[in-house]
Amino acid sequence: MRPPEQEVPHESTGRPRPAAADRDRGGRGGLRGHRAAGGHHHGHRDRPRHRHRDRPRRPLAPRPAPDRRHPGPRALPGPEHPAGASPVPRETLIAGHYHPLWPFSDPGQVAAWQREYRANGRERWRLDPARTAVAFSRDFLGFTDIDRAVKTVRDGAHARVHVGFRAEEGPRPLVVAVVHLMRYGQGKDAPWEVVGTDDTTLSLTRPAYGAAARSPLTVGGRVTGVDESLRIEVRHPSSRKPLGERCCLPAGGQNAPWSGRVSFTAPPGRTLTVVVSTGGHVAAVERFAVTAVTVPR
Repeated sequence: MRPPEQEVPHESTGRPRPAAADRDRGGRGGLRGHRAAGGHHHGHRDRPRHRHRDRPRRPLAPRPAPDRRHPGPRALPGPEHPAGASPVPRETLIAGHYHPLWPFSDPGQVAAWQREYRANGRERWRLDPARTAVAFSRDFLGFTDIDRAVKTVRDGAHARVHVGFRAEEGPRPLVVAVVHLMRYGQGKDAPWEVVGTDDTTLSLTRPAYGAAARSPLTVGGRVTGVDESLRIEVRHPSSRKPLGERCCLPAGGQNAPWSGRVSFTAPPGRTLTVVVSTGGHVAAVERFAVTAVTVPR
């Protein structure tokens, strides 16, 4: 799930555009997707003038002011949950808004890594958003087939990394997800931190990004595909195993809703990663999406 962005200049603000994960997926025989094209309808400029000039005109209703915080109809996830309502301390958030998912959980961990890096160059890969996104997908989420960054788009403190793998049936790599990262901490050696994903044909819209979560947790979104089997997991960097999981939810259709419940156990005050994945046509995991939830204290 894409975190709701607030007054941060980025290539994805404004009106939504087709996600790169959909473009990279085009032509893949193993996955079944759908792309719709549309256009603008322009009215005719040479319409005849109205004959009844003396008829009073009705006043036009004022247009609502645009909401700059949530650009366009695809502003996911639920914007009704402000970051301030999270049980996580505000100083833990990135830019006061984004939840740290991996590899760090708070500014103290970031500062500790920076001290070690400055002393001996430890784990330099954390300064590379592409390597961090691949490690998040492969090592933290356990999707071992993901082995490359197909494309990386950087814009200031933001980075979008298209992670995937090369399938046997085609020359082009398959994009599994678009991972959203941000710089976490201070200084030129501030590492990259995963804060969410930009969802495409598999979305995770419930619970809202950063929402308080209790077990059992209802999870849902939309999916496009045929004979999909969805797996839900709840994760935290402190554990190599999922804190909770649910499999396998049958799903499919064109932008069809899906939902399920998952039980988990986690200490209060932590930020957790909820992940949904599907696959089985050409690979074990062909698409995934994540969002952040917080455990009330």
